[in-house]
Amino acid sequence: MIIRYHSQVGSSAYHDLRRMLLDDQAADIRGTPTKVTVKGRSYWYDKYRVGNDMRQRYIGPDTDELQERLKKFEKLKQSQDNRRKERTRLVRVLRAEGYASTDQQTGSLLSAFSNAGVFRLGGTLVGTVAFRHYEGELGVALGFDQMAQTGDIDIASFERLSFAIGDAVEKPLTKVFSELKFDPVPSLDSKGIWRWGQTTSEAVVEFLMPAEGKEGIRQLPALGVSARALRHLGYLLEDPIPAVSLYRSGVLVQVPRPERYAIHKLIIAERRKDSLKAMKDRAQADFLIAVLAETRPEELREAYENAMSRGPRWRSQIETSLARMTITAKHIASVTTTS
Repeated sequence: MIIRYHSQVGSSAYHDLRRMLLDDQAADIRGTPTKVTVKGRSYWYDKYRVGNDMRQRYIGPDTDELQERLKKFEKLKQSQDNRRKERTRLVRVLRAEGYASTDQQTGSLLSAFSNAGVFRLGGTLVGTVAFRHYEGELGVALGFDQMAQTGDIDIASFERLSFAIGDAVEKPLTKVFSELKFDPVPSLDSKGIWRWGQTTSEAVVEFLMPAEGKEGIRQLPALGVSARALRHLGYLLEDPIPAVSLYRSGVLVQVPRPERYAIHKLIIAERRKDSLKAMKDRAQADFLIAVLAETRPEELREAYENAMSRGPRWRSQIETSLARMTITAKHIASVTTTS
């Protein structure tokens, strides 16, 4: 496999663009940033007054990086117009450097979800749309083969986070879908709608969550939708990262860490009944593991060892996938073998 990396110019432009979008998110604070602890976890909220009522808007989990931004949110607010112009310039730079733009259909959806607060409230892209965002995160060209093509968008979130944060999307997603000509896709499970299909194309949006027990359909209150609960998703969703879609002047989204995405694909490939999808899963895992073994070996090792420590079924599925992928198995061995 030949891996082609983008230039330092492109990598710097991408990370500058992501930083500015995160700065813009902090600049949207209307009142006073306030830290709240819920069941031992700390979160930040924007507390502000509307008439005689006090309201709060979820900002995000407590991190050192977020704390630094919140200390200077007033200055960030004053420089918002300048950042908007600079973001447009950076998107032009990235396109000139060969980074793939997000298509109109996907970009309009991601932009609408971002504006509604889906990613701010814990929603995380999974599947091939997430994979495509690793071009910017890893500074590596993905190309335009079948490995990076899809018409589907999968969004996942923790059920417990959705209940814990006590906030909801700013615009009901049923309205967002209606405006973009999406209709609910009926399922055999009558507990709720978790799939939406666009009437003018073959695009499908699905909402997912980790199964803490039986798989099935449950609610995500923060997003105001139902979601299908699946095993192994909790591993994928732990500690997600911000990413940028190259649509208009950039859209801030959230994706899993690339090393967890790669190992998760090894597991999912063994659970697939569709052999073509399993092949695509392994192709994505193969590509990411090759890149990560070269650029982030420690992160890859930690993700692999974490998954292997979760029990015999996890180990069996990973080992079975790797048995079909000789070169990928060698990359894993190269980062896990101690000298």
